[in-house]
Amino acid sequence: MDFIFEVLPKSRLFFEKVLNETSLDDLNKIPDGFNNNIIWNIAHVVVTEQLLAYKLSGLEPNVSADMIQTYMKGTKPQGSVSQEFVDELKTLLFSTIEKTEQDYKDMYFTNFHEYTVSTTGNTLKTLDDALRFILFHEGLHSGYVMALMRALKS
Repeated sequence: MDFIFEVLPKSRLFFEKVLNETSLDDLNKIPDGFNNNIIWNIAHVVVTEQLLAYKLSGLEPNVSADMIQTYMKGTKPQGSVSQEFVDELKTLLFSTIEKTEQDYKDMYFTNFHEYTVSTTGNTLKTLDDALRFILFHEGLHSGYVMALMRALKS
């Protein structure tokens, strides 16, 4: 799992860069042909990591219940977010995975409940499976964010 915990922070640097270099208006904008926006995708990866690692292990996620309800699978943007939310999200990008890594090393995750993901149909049987899927999932949403950025520029 060392590789996963090496790559995740680096992939999150991409999201941080997007948050830093994109206007609040563009973060919130849903381009024609899309059903979500940049900010939704970035918040969604944070929430999904927490749900797959913590919730499936029977543990409390390190993000609010409101954030989970707003950005979990099956949701869509419900209006514009504030700059304060963007700033909080920048912090959560890294604090959540740092906590997950520490909890993993401390063997905090002891009771993982199997879950079949709709994206690929694979069943996550262990936390290690979930962490591998999290990396794939974040790569998928990196691609969505890049497509949204291209659409906003055209």
